[in-house]
Amino acid sequence: MKERIWHKAYGKGVPVDLSFDEIVLPDLVRRSVEKFPDRPAVHFMNGTLTYRELLDQVERLATALSDLGIGKDGRVAIHLPNLPQTVIASYAVLFLGAQAVMTNPMYVEREIEHQWKDAGCTVAITTDFLFDRMLKGIRDRLPVKHFIIASIPEYLRFPIKQLAPLKLKKADPPLIAKVDPGPGIYFFRKLVNETAPKPPRPDIDFEDLALLQYTGGTTGVAKGAMLTHKNLSSNVQQLIAWFPSAESGKEVVLGALPFFHIFGFTVAMTFANTLGAALVLAPNPRDIPALIKSINKHKVTLFPAVPAMFNAINQYPGVDKIDIGSVKSCFSGSAPLPLDVQQRFEELTGCKIVEGFGMTETSPVTHANPLGGVRKIGTIGIPVCGTDARIVDAETGKTELALGEEGELLVRGPQVMKGYWKRPDETEKILKDGWLSTGDLAAIDEDGYFIIMGRKKDMIIASGYNIYPDEIDKELIAHPAIVECCTIGVPDPKRGESVKAFVVLTEGESVTEEAIIAFLKDKLAPYKIPKMIEFRKDLPKSSMMKLLRRELREEELKKLSRK
Repeated sequence: MKERIWHKAYGKGVPVDLSFDEIVLPDLVRRSVEKFPDRPAVHFMNGTLTYRELLDQVERLATALSDLGIGKDGRVAIHLPNLPQTVIASYAVLFLGAQAVMTNPMYVEREIEHQWKDAGCTVAITTDFLFDRMLKGIRDRLPVKHFIIASIPEYLRFPIKQLAPLKLKKADPPLIAKVDPGPGIYFFRKLVNETAPKPPRPDIDFEDLALLQYTGGTTGVAKGAMLTHKNLSSNVQQLIAWFPSAESGKEVVLGALPFFHIFGFTVAMTFANTLGAALVLAPNPRDIPALIKSINKHKVTLFPAVPAMFNAINQYPGVDKIDIGSVKSCFSGSAPLPLDVQQRFEELTGCKIVEGFGMTETSPVTHANPLGGVRKIGTIGIPVCGTDARIVDAETGKTELALGEEGELLVRGPQVMKGYWKRPDETEKILKDGWLSTGDLAAIDEDGYFIIMGRKKDMIIASGYNIYPDEIDKELIAHPAIVECCTIGVPDPKRGESVKAFVVLTEGESVTEEAIIAFLKDKLAPYKIPKMIEFRKDLPKSSMMKLLRRELREEELKKLSRK
């Protein structure tokens, strides 16, 4: 690889150019089974599967899927929260050389129908309550012929297994439902138990597709990023190289990031199982008491998360009296990590949080701050092993810019997707000569660290000035009374756009709009200071707890249209 300015910033023992092992995902799992057959692979409440038991369940389900017609290049929808069945199903599909289509359980009917038709899924693995709530009514509109129905209690042990159904029925909405037997309906645990573990062993190539991971991409139209075994295996190997202190067969990883999102799939699930770690499942990343309890009970050592999770744990009453000091390292992504959130969580645990960057199209990790080197607060760090990056002018994308100049971030490496499923035109827009256009505006500092200014599509243009919402949010979150914030541009007949900020105050705090604006006066140029501030009890978030700037914009546009 061409020598780059950031290579000298790599942590001790981290190679600049990694020699990648051409090993497909099923063999990564099999290798952990061979090394650590009796070590816990998955913890879920009071249930545990060892690596030997996990392999047995995977091979049984793979055999059953084969019997249902799934072979190499078949596509199976996995429509589940973080459950043991999600781990089993993901690997079972990959063991057959088929592709997993990870589907967000929060999707509405229209989104599910589009995704599964576009992918051509013939089998779907879902839960009883999701089938009852949304799939049953649109079954005739879907290409799926066979539904495998999982239920939350089926991998639990006595007495929780017996007590759980009552509690799940009382949830709002209910998290368990009765599904009637019938043609094309199979029940997960029963199917697995009744099927011998004799799956076919297809020849899976390193370049073969593993996931169709759907993303809005640059246009908002849901399209499948084609992620190969090479993409995912390479990214896991990059992560293992980046965290040299992680000990094979000894770590405990908290799986709170949803596995239907590529961040959770790679950085939590696949990373943990490749490392021979125990993976602690957390189906609801918003259930902060459960996350804290899991860290304490299982002595979690590695915690990949988003800033909102760290912040929520920091804010939890009495957290400083709970032992969560087992956490050694954390990977933060998906949104900027505020300094005070980082410092508070590191004080609570004694860990180090490494902030990084990635995309669905890059499997996802491309950048991270060095764990054993200089961490630069406010940056996404440097490209990980075997990854190259550059900044080009945002208008044409052709001129490479100098250090410190702002432009669009391009990345290249073995983790970059093959392209978009059945969308060559969209692929051509974003992928040229191996370089992926991220759609993010960034700059490189004098040491080679990358600073994200914001998404091109989120940039506010007010009176001809370019304004990055993330820069404003970074200053707002530093206010002692503000716990969350999100800034957008709203149409303005004179300025083109005006800056509006939405803020959530810390419980028990009060502050005026005028006081917040006064707080920002010596921190931001006058044209960047919000003209409007709206106080909210909460802000819209995705299943990854990422603030949804898009929804706030849509709300404002609707308000304007009614005037």
